[in-house]
Amino acid sequence: MLLARYTGDQVFQSPSGTPAYRKQMFPIRDTEPSYSKPVVTVVLIVINILVFLFEFSLDSYSQNALIFQYGLVPDRFHWSNVLTSMFLHGGWMHVLGNMWFLWIFGDNIEDAFGHAKYLLFYLLCGVAAALTQVFFNRYSRVPMVGASGAIAGVMGAYLVKFPQSRIRSLIFILFFLTTVDVPAWIMLIYWFGIQFVSGFESLGSAQVAQGGTAFFAHVGGFLVGILLIYLLGTQQTYRRRKDIYW
Repeated sequence: MLLARYTGDQVFQSPSGTPAYRKQMFPIRDTEPSYSKPVVTVVLIVINILVFLFEFSLDSYSQNALIFQYGLVPDRFHWSNVLTSMFLHGGWMHVLGNMWFLWIFGDNIEDAFGHAKYLLFYLLCGVAAALTQVFFNRYSRVPMVGASGAIAGVMGAYLVKFPQSRIRSLIFILFFLTTVDVPAWIMLIYWFGIQFVSGFESLGSAQVAQGGTAFFAHVGGFLVGILLIYLLGTQQTYRRRKDIYW
């Protein structure tokens, strides 16, 4: 059995840790058009899936060894692990959930930045997310893995650029299932609020050898994504578009 580890699960989480999408909503797609091919987004998704398939092919002992060697362990911090941990995942639901969110929100941000700047943005958000989690869990010996810190940065940038976009979502009400279009700003602020509250709630119950969701990685990535969308700027062709929301 794999040891407990922090993951950046991108499904909606309630403060109690129960996936809130089971009770509320799960995004299917957005309504914002993209005017260029999301090459970098697709490549990132493929790399993450391939790395996970490699993980999945290993026996339990080798998986643990891989996670502890290339995951980010705050108690023995190493800069190279900040990057490698972004491409490791803790399970099928973890990697598929992350890649689904990246697919929904990433194409529009890549469209706004251009391919090269978008890749830089993604990596910077991932680094900032990891450092935020390390700051709040400095002595943890649990490996942190997952792309969700970087993806949280993409979501933060999406909030700035496309707040009025509509997110088609599955709504779970008791035993009933339906779809509804939710304004992006409502969904993303709701998501961020849950990460923020859950992060501080986790401080009181966190243990050195206990795994869980890296809420502060989500918070740090999201805030840095908002900051970088202003600092890095968007490409000229994007700024001439008439259908964007400011």
